[in-house]
Amino acid sequence: MERDERRRRTTGLRMEQYAIHGAELGPENPLAAYRDPAVDGRAFARDEVPAAKREGLGSECAFRVLPFRTQDGYTRARKPLALDAAVLENEFLRATFLPGLGGRLASLHDKAGGRELLSRNPVFQPANLAIRNAWFSGGVEWNLGRLGHACHTCSPLFAARVDGGADGEVLRFYDFERQTGLFWQMDFRLPPGSRLLYASVRVVNPRDRDSPLYWWTNIAVPEAADVRVLAPAKEALYLDTSCKEGHRFGLAALPRLPSLGGGDATYALESTFANEFFFQCEAEAAPWEAAVDSGGKGFFERSTRPLSYRKLFCWGSHAGGRHWQEFLAEPGVAYLEIQAGLAPTQFHGARIAARSSVSWTEAFGALELGPGRAAAAHGADWAAAVAACEAAMADTAGAGPKALAEAHARFAPAFDAPVAEILLAGTGWGALETARYAAASSGGAKAPAAPPDPEGMRAPLVPGIPAKAAPPAGLHFPASTLGPEQEPWLRLLSEGRLPEAEPGAGPGAFMVSSEWRALLERSLVPSGGAHWRSLYLAGVARLEALDEAGAEKAFRASLAARPNAWAKRDLAVIAARRGDAAPALESRREAWRLEAAEAAAAGREPCRAFAEELLEALLAAGLPEEAIVVLDSLPPALAERDRPRLHRVRAALALDRLEEAERLLDHDFATIREGETALTDAWFEIKARRLAAESGRTLDAALRAEAAKRFPPPGRIDFRMIGAE
Repeated sequence: MERDERRRRTTGLRMEQYAIHGAELGPENPLAAYRDPAVDGRAFARDEVPAAKREGLGSECAFRVLPFRTQDGYTRARKPLALDAAVLENEFLRATFLPGLGGRLASLHDKAGGRELLSRNPVFQPANLAIRNAWFSGGVEWNLGRLGHACHTCSPLFAARVDGGADGEVLRFYDFERQTGLFWQMDFRLPPGSRLLYASVRVVNPRDRDSPLYWWTNIAVPEAADVRVLAPAKEALYLDTSCKEGHRFGLAALPRLPSLGGGDATYALESTFANEFFFQCEAEAAPWEAAVDSGGKGFFERSTRPLSYRKLFCWGSHAGGRHWQEFLAEPGVAYLEIQAGLAPTQFHGARIAARSSVSWTEAFGALELGPGRAAAAHGADWAAAVAACEAAMADTAGAGPKALAEAHARFAPAFDAPVAEILLAGTGWGALETARYAAASSGGAKAPAAPPDPEGMRAPLVPGIPAKAAPPAGLHFPASTLGPEQEPWLRLLSEGRLPEAEPGAGPGAFMVSSEWRALLERSLVPSGGAHWRSLYLAGVARLEALDEAGAEKAFRASLAARPNAWAKRDLAVIAARRGDAAPALESRREAWRLEAAEAAAAGREPCRAFAEELLEALLAAGLPEEAIVVLDSLPPALAERDRPRLHRVRAALALDRLEEAERLLDHDFATIREGETALTDAWFEIKARRLAAESGRTLDAALRAEAAKRFPPPGRIDFRMIGAE
């Protein structure tokens, strides 16, 4: 009886606190982060890549953040945190999710084997790797939206309990994806007696036009020299490292790839640089990927179609890669990523048809190969290695292709099952969009058609089934989740105009979809709804839609209605895009003056984002003295933030104040971007100038190259993605 009671308490679905040391996310950056005007990404293919693998390459892959704001307010100051966790558990597995952080599966513990199957990060440390900047490593991340770590990865999703009948309680995560207009859900099941955690995913496009569709499941597993990654593919698309502009893909037979000089790319530590390649598994009925050590222990992920492609990512064995691993976690914690996606690479676009839905089921579990299969899995015969892994998966009930297809067929009808209990609420954007659909279907707040978002090349359609022109059943967005960010837009929907606000309080949340753009544009005529805020937000939506002339007109009208730093700053963005450096710089100066004056009048600190953009422009214009003046005017807390400190390094270098520049580099920078080399560039420049002064030689490219070889940078500032050349 006691054993049954203990089992009852430790199985099923429950909420608990997840204790971890970590850094707080901090405030979002209030400035609009505009899309790359190119729309499509710079992606190419080598001659050996067939036409079928070129379709959609680069489509809709250019950088894009809006309507979201950048999350760059974190530091590296850590403290004890207690995060909300949803735990799904049965006799064999315990899965711990973090609903407030994109639904991240932080841990998958194999109770029978007594081991953690994932790379479980012991800290929460945001770093600048996601679309919105903030990202953290470890566990399993669910990426929907556009190329990159998803906009929701450090934001809350709705978490709910759903009755799963004989399969036990279902943990449902769901949300509205604001960039693409898609609704999505993940239904997690851990049925009694199952050694597999199931994730059934549905993405719904209720709009009357096609939408970009991007999905990659990113799984962090422990990295070691003897861990091999396998997938049922004969070929891989790999990045041609000789390409210096954009991304160029080649196609080669596995496991030895030209990007590693013919080395075995399926062992992560064989790479001397941050590396990735894509297994082409589309011929498989149930594609999979596994990471297995030399003793035969490992982890696998398997799915139904259309999640047909797999990827390996690793940081590489060079100093910068090792530093990234420690920077994201702690010394001794190293991981590689195995990933599952809808397209041949992450630089291949895909799309979902209007009024349709796409779904699949993934399964996650432990692998035990045994000595004979382990030897084969690490042998030189690639086909035999894959077969050994496949045979081991067959030993796990439910992991075969037929069983997984049957599981998906059993789970899919429950996508529309009602939510029994909301365990943790997400944001109010789903409720606002639900209100917009309701208003449109009832004939209220009907807006004139607006031009659709700019489209790139036509990407392949992912096969789906018809869906209604409404938010899907099964996703409950309570009106109680509508908050201050949604309130102005709710009033636009109900009253036909946005409320005005003080410029010092900021413009509020952005909306840039064609549906909301149409409502906003209609509110400006007649002029009763045209005030600085509505005109400014209309300008943001126009510029994001690549209507540069219309955006400029709106920003100038906003300034005429009331002087404000926001429109001044965005006029600087437009001028910079046109190559008009002088007016762009002057607009940034004016924006900073307006913001500083508003802050002083309100008795608050000025928004650092205005200062950071001005400092960048001043240094680009060769005005380090003026940059120093701006830096000296900042409150100490702002001056010591990452970007102002780096700007002071660059200003000191420009003024040949080498000792000051080197001293300022002695700092734990938190927000250095993946691939950014500003810190090591400054270090090498300091050393090269000193070498020139000491030797009497000319400061030229040869001397700088010599300095880079002779003076390796301190590990704390080495974020290079490749090793020293």
